[in-house]
Amino acid sequence: MMNTPISPTPTSPTAPTTPTVPPPEAGGETDLATLLAEPAPRAWYRRPVLWGGAFLLLSGVAGLWYWQVERAANAKPSYITQVVARGNLTLTVTANGTIQPTRSINIGSELSGTVLKVNVDVNDRIKKGQVLVVLDTAKLRDQILRSTAAVAAAQAKVAQTVATVKEARATLTRFEEVARLSGGKVPSKTELDSGRATLERATADEASARAGVSEAQATLSTDQINLSKASIVAPTDGVVLTRSVEPGNAVAASLQAVTLFTIAEDLTRLRLWVYVDEADVGSVKLGQEATFTVSAYPTRQFPAHITRVGFGSTITDNVVTYLTYLDVGNADLSLRPGMTATATITATQRKDVLLVPNTALRFSPTSAAAGAGAKKGIGVSLLPRMPSSITRKSAAAGASMAAARQVWVLRDGQAVSVAVTPGISDDRMTEITGGDLQAGMLVITDQKTSLEK
Repeated sequence: MMNTPISPTPTSPTAPTTPTVPPPEAGGETDLATLLAEPAPRAWYRRPVLWGGAFLLLSGVAGLWYWQVERAANAKPSYITQVVARGNLTLTVTANGTIQPTRSINIGSELSGTVLKVNVDVNDRIKKGQVLVVLDTAKLRDQILRSTAAVAAAQAKVAQTVATVKEARATLTRFEEVARLSGGKVPSKTELDSGRATLERATADEASARAGVSEAQATLSTDQINLSKASIVAPTDGVVLTRSVEPGNAVAASLQAVTLFTIAEDLTRLRLWVYVDEADVGSVKLGQEATFTVSAYPTRQFPAHITRVGFGSTITDNVVTYLTYLDVGNADLSLRPGMTATATITATQRKDVLLVPNTALRFSPTSAAAGAGAKKGIGVSLLPRMPSSITRKSAAAGASMAAARQVWVLRDGQAVSVAVTPGISDDRMTEITGGDLQAGMLVITDQKTSLEK
């Protein structure tokens, strides 16, 4: 069967793609899109600009959401913690002072005169009774001679008055005998009274003469003592620390005794004088052990123990301190009087006690609910909340003891307050004597900010 081609007609809908311009006489309007051969416009949901804008908007929302999440994460507090453990704690008191001899003696002269001889020098060991200094005794010996002569004169005066008394007594006895024999006619009453007065005067002169003898003997004794003191001797065994006299020096002791030597009785036993601050004196007791260092041996610790805590205060630059004595052994003579020392006194010791750092007792979180708020959703956190009518009570507020305080521990990422009762402290760690704190807990010592992360 053969296909016969069909010729298209002008009015057929299957006309060729080349448009046929109708004759002018038809008078119909021609579609501009048909005339220009332009395609039909796309649907709104197929436009790329719309989808591009939607993508940018979603990207902005996602970026904002991520920024808010990061901001909330950065706002969540971060804590520095330390594990609570048991250990030993020692409370110490530090004080400064100087080393002094246990007993030091200032040797001087009670006499005025010229130094004739000096027998010892600094650092010399001396024995009790040893002659240290000799003064010129020429004047003292002359004084003894004068005193001896005065004693002899007083004794002669006594002998003279004794004779006078005997004479007056004999005369009075004769008068009385004559009066008895004469029946009181002779001698007269006046003569008898005169004889009695003469005897009384002679007796008084005898007593005065005997007193003069005692005075002269006392003067002689004083001069002899002064002569003995012209040779200055050591009152005890010891070591000469200072010497301030030379042969030929004039000693003037008219106002006060002049110090010629300073002697330490025993340098193998020294004493450390320290001044304890008024804030620490309550912790310092007799018998407590201590250690100290001196500049001459900076790495060596010398032992000592307290033998006296003064009740009288010393005020220096408006600082109140109390003088405390610590006895020190110095068998090797490495320590010397006058050295400056820094003593550390062991006031109190605690063994196997619960310890927390002092920073934990001073710590307080800046936002106690920051961790809980970070766990909530962003939408929930932006919603307004009704004010709470319940006031949160701290755990430490209900502690029974007046000294109770609180620390903050980390539980499930949150800061929780725990009541504690602190004991002694060494400025770094503090003893916990009561409360709810247990060993192994993470106590918070500090809080990091977002800038520190």
